[in-house]
Order: sequence, then structure tokens, then C-alpha cells
Amino acid sequence: MMKTSSDKRAFLKQSLALGAAAASGGLGILGAMASARAADTPKPVELLNVSYDPTRELYAQYNPVFAKYWKARTGQDVVIKNSHGGSGAQARTVIDGAPADVVTLGLAPDVEALVTHGGWVKEGWQQRLPHNSSPYTSTIILLVRKGNPKNIKDWDDLVKPGVSVITPNPKTSAGARWNYLAAWEFGRRKFGGDAGARDFVSKLFKNVPVLDSGARGSTITFAQRGVGDVLISWENDAYLAFNEFGPGQFEIVAPSVSILCEPTVAVVDKNVDRKGTRAVAEAYLNYLYSDAAQDIIGRNFYRPTGEQAKAKYAKQFAQIDLVTIDKNFGGWPAANKTHFADGGVFDQIYVKQ
Repeated sequence: MMKTSSDKRAFLKQSLALGAAAASGGLGILGAMASARAADTPKPVELLNVSYDPTRELYAQYNPVFAKYWKARTGQDVVIKNSHGGSGAQARTVIDGAPADVVTLGLAPDVEALVTHGGWVKEGWQQRLPHNSSPYTSTIILLVRKGNPKNIKDWDDLVKPGVSVITPNPKTSAGARWNYLAAWEFGRRKFGGDAGARDFVSKLFKNVPVLDSGARGSTITFAQRGVGDVLISWENDAYLAFNEFGPGQFEIVAPSVSILCEPTVAVVDKNVDRKGTRAVAEAYLNYLYSDAAQDIIGRNFYRPTGEQAKAKYAKQFAQIDLVTIDKNFGGWPAANKTHFADGGVFDQIYVKQ
């Protein structure tokens, strides 16, 4: 039977309605799939790395590399924020409540303070990562002005009259403690034991016009403000100043003896458990031992611990007789008690300056 015009119009309406329903259903399925994918995608996470002064450039380069690695591994975006300052002062900010997920500090005792003052870090933290939680090392060297006008070749030249020495405050700066102990060991060897070392270090600090709170502050005082004849410096900071301002302004002097500096890193247990960031915080520190991270470490003039990067960057580091905190000073508890505690040797010699 032939369909009428009204029948055709009804059929067309029905077809359009069915098509709309199908389209609506299809969009509903697509929307559900999109919602499912969104539900499966982890929410972005934020980490705070509380670090010491000279690591600014290192972590500025490391953070995006780690973020890319973490994204590929988990699908999660991570935003990493850094805080920098004198190592001891940075530890105190965490004790006072700074929401650090990890600390990357200049001294093991600064991390240990987070164990003993509030339980922010759990005991045994140095056994969680290779090399006692030191993914890189450094040492202390001397930076002088171009032409070395004061003819500084070793530690004993720093106590000569008229030589202005720049070093930070050992009460707040990890670098300053390493500086002090390296000078002390030189004095002990050359001038007859601890009595000779005490006299030598006392004379050295008489030539220090200003004590900045952190190592980077001292580098700025010397390199940018033009104060002083010689900077006692982290090796990496000395090379940074040398490269940033050009070899036309500075020269690096490797002393005959220095100290093996072992900056340490740790997860801040109390904070990551509260914030739910333990997995990414632990990965952030573990990845420092990867070949990719160790290469960044070498490029920033820290001494890598990984064999591949260690071999690659060996030639850029001076061969120096390096003493250690454990063998030469009885470990950090003994060194801190003797030299840096309130009323210790540093206080005794510096208050008389």
C-alpha cells in the first residue's frame, strides 16, 4: 500500500528521533569512557625539597628530569619546589614545621637533628640509600682573584697579614664546618697537633671580615660584591663562580689537603606519611643514584658516586689528599661537641676576634 505524505512525515520524525537517541547514547558512552580515564589518571602531586645553599643549580636541572621519569612510570604529574639556605638553618625550619617531603642537606648531623628533635625522620635513615645516603660528594678548595695577587697556594697563606678571607658561619652553614675542619687538619699536620691547629685556625678567622649565614651568601660576597682576596668554598660553588663570571676574573687553587664532604639526603617521614607522598618522595631520592641524575651531578661539579659518571668526570677534579670526618675527627658527634657546640672551640676562638 502506498504511503501518504503524512505517513512519510511520521516515519521521518521517528527516524530522526531514533538517530538523536543513538547519538545521545553514543555521547554518553564516550563521556563515561572519558570519566573513567580521568578517574584512572593520578592527581598531580607536589614535593618540597629543603636543601642547602649551593644546590640551587643542581636541583633546578634534576627536578624536570625526575618529573619526566615519574610521569612515564606512573602517569602522575609532580611539581617540585625547592628551599635553600644554610644547612643548619634549613634543618631548623623543618623542625619548626616547614612541610618538607625530603631534605638534601650539607651535613649528616643536620639530618640527624630531624631524628632527635621531633622524630621528623626515622632512625636508621642512612641505611635506606647507598653510600650512607650520600648520592654525591664534594670537597673544599680555594678561589682567588685573577692573577692571584696575594700569591695564595695553600692554607697557610690565608693567615698572612693583609689577606682577607671569605668563609661562612660554622654555626649555620654546613660548608663552613667543612671549611673549618679542612683548615684544622692542615694546621694539625703542619704546626704540631691540635694545639698548633687551634692557633692556626684562630689566626685564619682573624682575617675573616664577615661571616655570611650560608655558603652561597659567601660566594656572592666574594664574587659579586668584590669583598676579600680568597674564598674558602665548596668545590662545586667555586667552579660555578669561575664559569659564570669567566676565567678572566678568578682562579681555582687546590690546597695540599682538604676533606671529603658527604652531603646527605633523607625522606621526612612524619610529613610524607601525613601528606601521602611517601612513594614519590622515596623515588625522588632513589633516582639521584640513576645514571641520568649522576650525569647532572657531574655537570654541576659535584663528585658522582656512580661508576659511569665518576669515570666520565674524573679529569675535572683536582687530585687532593682528602681526610674524612670519621677517621680524622672521630665522627660528627665528636667534632660537633668539640668545635661547634655552644662554648666549643669555634666560639672560644671567634669571640676573641
